[in-house]
Amino acid sequence: MLKVERQKRILKIISENEIGTQEELAKALKDAGIVTTQATVSRDIRELRLRKRHIGPGKQRYIAPETKPDIIDGQDSGSYIKVLASGIISMAAAGNLIVIKTYSGMAMAVGAAIDSMMIEGKLGCIAGDDTVFIAVGDASMTERVILELKGVTE
Repeated sequence: MLKVERQKRILKIISENEIGTQEELAKALKDAGIVTTQATVSRDIRELRLRKRHIGPGKQRYIAPETKPDIIDGQDSGSYIKVLASGIISMAAAGNLIVIKTYSGMAMAVGAAIDSMMIEGKLGCIAGDDTVFIAVGDASMTERVILELKGVTE
């Protein structure tokens, strides 16, 4: 089964069921005829930007963001992830900016990939030939944004 189809099924499962753990999600996928690994489920959760919401004493469930950043018009935006993984050389915080060094000519593609992502605190980015600047709302957010970008590219 293709990743896009599996991720669409995950969104359907979490919208119709109270799924609170990766194990529950993997079992629900298996019950739907989709056998997958815990690592794949974890990666799908990260790519779909699923979050947990408190629903009662000691209970949580996965919820999808308002928009689905990694499924655009029914197509997998895995190419954005590949651009990030292959284009970024380094990232560093500079106040409320993140400076990303890329391979020559890759900054615009990396910037477009970052623009497509739902990252809390990201105000916008600008790209040159081999450098991208990301403005974040507050300097305290820069390390979290860097970690989120690293999580997508690893």
